[in-house]
Amino acid sequence: MNIHNLFLGIGVLAILSNVVSFILIMVALDQRGHKTNILWARWLFFKYISAYKVATRKETGKPGLLFYLWIGSILVAAAAFLVAVLGRWA
Repeated sequence: MNIHNLFLGIGVLAILSNVVSFILIMVALDQRGHKTNILWARWLFFKYISAYKVATRKETGKPGLLFYLWIGSILVAAAAFLVAVLGRWA
């Protein structure tokens, strides 16, 4: 197993984590009374993320854990794919 495949796998797991966290954010919004639509989620994801951040900030004073998981998984995926590409050329 080379470094390219390792980081490619990490990137894929991070993307899956991002999708799961977004679905859980939509569920949390539904439980708080915000309407979400799974068919429009691809185009409205910034709206849903922002609504979750605002709702949890009102409740606890800071953004919820799912918000940080969503942001963190994007950053990990970007870094892993970057290392995978650079590892392929090295």
